[in-house]
Amino acid sequence: MLPILIVCALVLVGLVDGSGVTWVPLLATAPALAATTGGPRGVLCVGLLSAVLGVSLGIRGDAADGVLAVALASLLVVTLACAATSALRGRRERVLAAVRSVAEAAQHALLQPIPATVGPFQVAVRYSAAAAEARIGGDLYALVSTPYGVRLIVGDVRGKGLPAVSTAALVVGVFREAAHDEPDLLDVVARIERSLARNLGTDDFVTAVVAGYPRDGQLEVVNCGHAPPLLVRDSVVVPVEPVRPAPPLGLRTLSGETPDLQVLPFADGDQLLLYTDGVTEARNHDREFYPLAEGLTRHTGDEPVDTVTALHGELLAHVGGRLHDDAALLLLRMPARTEAPAPREPSGADRVESCAP
Repeated sequence: MLPILIVCALVLVGLVDGSGVTWVPLLATAPALAATTGGPRGVLCVGLLSAVLGVSLGIRGDAADGVLAVALASLLVVTLACAATSALRGRRERVLAAVRSVAEAAQHALLQPIPATVGPFQVAVRYSAAAAEARIGGDLYALVSTPYGVRLIVGDVRGKGLPAVSTAALVVGVFREAAHDEPDLLDVVARIERSLARNLGTDDFVTAVVAGYPRDGQLEVVNCGHAPPLLVRDSVVVPVEPVRPAPPLGLRTLSGETPDLQVLPFADGDQLLLYTDGVTEARNHDREFYPLAEGLTRHTGDEPVDTVTALHGELLAHVGGRLHDDAALLLLRMPARTEAPAPREPSGADRVESCAP
């Protein structure tokens, strides 16, 4: 309706001041505006309306035939150009919609939705891809229930774009297979390492934390060059630093070092937050990093989905609405035995989002 209102306003002004044809060139703003939102047919209709009313203005103002013809020709050229632009825009929007659809399918295949309860744990996940239209990126996560307990991985692939997505898919696929086959968590990590050694370039690597819950009260953690998880116990947040730093996955052959297996007590009410560096390295306008540990202290509660939703919202507010790197948050909580959580649908936070403004 806005282009039509503009046409009517210009015609009304032309009739009131009697200047006639001098307002006709401005009628071209209507089809130009229509091209930003409407299709080619709508642009042509607005252009036709503008031309008819422009002729009326010229005749009423006793404009010379040559002047009126030039004004109408200009209006016609602008209308045709805007109609062509609108057609191209519509075609690009359809292509983009198809690309986003494929990206959604790829995301669900790579980062499968995680239910709100896995084994004894309450779980919530939030993943945001920095590329607004990509929907997926180089960060990865997976959580599976196996004969050896619940196992999970959170990682970050070096680089961006399709190569990073391909590597993330490789790591997640090998992890899901090995998690069901290998009784020892270190053997799961070794399987991933061997696969990456065969498929990655010399400069490529993946930082990751692999964790498992083989028996009640014990949580196993293997950190391969990744940011330390945050353990929440009695409302106190403590980073789980590796006893001995280990290289990222894919670089073991260069360093010769192997990761250690850490065993942590994990009791009722304890929580563990795993994340990628897109969270902790997110900066605000003053170039200050996002204080994840402080945010977790503020927002920790009995519902992981509420916690990660609050952290994600605070993270976006910290950076001004748009992340410049992929960011993943995965929170585990061991509910107290006295709690009886109601069954829930998969977490609303368990999805991938684009971080466009």
